[in-house]
Amino acid sequence: MIQSLLTRAGLLLAGTVTALSATAAPALAHGADAPNGTDYRVEVTAVAPDRPQLRVRVVEAGARLELTNTGADPVEVMGYSGEPYLRVGPDGVYENTRSPATYLNRTIVGETVLPAEADPAAAPRWRRVDGGPTARWHDQRALWREGGPPAQVRAAPDREHRVRDWVVPLRDVTGPAEIRGTLDWVPPPDAYRWWVLVTLGALAVGAVGLLPAASLPGRRALVGLGGLLAVGGVAAVLLAAGRVRDAGAEGVPGLLFGLLTGPLWTLLAGLGAIAAAGWAVRRRPGADFRIALAGACLALFAGLTNAAVLARAVVPVPWPPTLARLLVVVVAVAGAGALAAAVLRLHATGRAITPAPADSATPAGSTASAGSATSGPG
Repeated sequence: MIQSLLTRAGLLLAGTVTALSATAAPALAHGADAPNGTDYRVEVTAVAPDRPQLRVRVVEAGARLELTNTGADPVEVMGYSGEPYLRVGPDGVYENTRSPATYLNRTIVGETVLPAEADPAAAPRWRRVDGGPTARWHDQRALWREGGPPAQVRAAPDREHRVRDWVVPLRDVTGPAEIRGTLDWVPPPDAYRWWVLVTLGALAVGAVGLLPAASLPGRRALVGLGGLLAVGGVAAVLLAAGRVRDAGAEGVPGLLFGLLTGPLWTLLAGLGAIAAAGWAVRRRPGADFRIALAGACLALFAGLTNAAVLARAVVPVPWPPTLARLLVVVVAVAGAGALAAAVLRLHATGRAITPAPADSATPAGSTASAGSATSGPG
């Protein structure tokens, strides 16, 4: 029975990995626009002259700028050649299909091939892309696009450096304006220390699986594994919600929509871990199997997919980077540790219930032979 459960777990996990691989191509093509982390900090410092109706901020760990216009008149974002690129107002967001920026800004690397109609000197041709007053876009003026770090960073990589000040021109009915900001290099953390913490934590949790499952300490260990898995699941849900918030989602509807269209695998892994934890805490049959499966999914789809947070200075959550790294460590330790402990428990249980080999049993006729040998004549 235990071997059958392990086989089913392996098949289900393989199917999950296959499904993830099948959907990874479009996800990565779009996910490149929302990096898992970076060492370049983008900040908006001002809109000058002041426009009280405009709110500008950085989203997606600096990968995009977000502009919200609450005024009655539209504002235009100018492209790289001074042409109108975006128009944001109460009637929605429009992009100029003649502006090269419309195509270059579709990806963070800015390598889209320009169509023949792209001509910054031509009259604008507006196309409505959103009905709200908020626009988000990549802007090469605010990003570092070179293959290597700047010269000052190579000379002293352990210090912060101002790479440049940047400006994005605007235009509205009152005249020209501009978004002003800064681009800084921030030294990355020492990822080795975080991985040591993950490894030691996972080994310590996995060692719990050496306790005999049927003993009192073993039964208590099952409850403890369930509690740890629940904590890891909550941490995964928080990571998913943090990424959605950092991408610009506001309010409960925006958060829910972002979770369903963004880091869905991290969310599902966290919810699955919480569900498996409830099964384990109540000591229901099959709890070890569920813990193993939930731990594997949590480690892979919530821990490994967010591992870049451990090695990047700027991370895609609206909290301090250290808190995000602690959440990733909790997720990885809970997932990998629970998986290891549950597999050890399943293996030990399987060995305990394995029937003895047939040739070790007493031959069926031996008792009768013995009886006849001792019965003798009376």
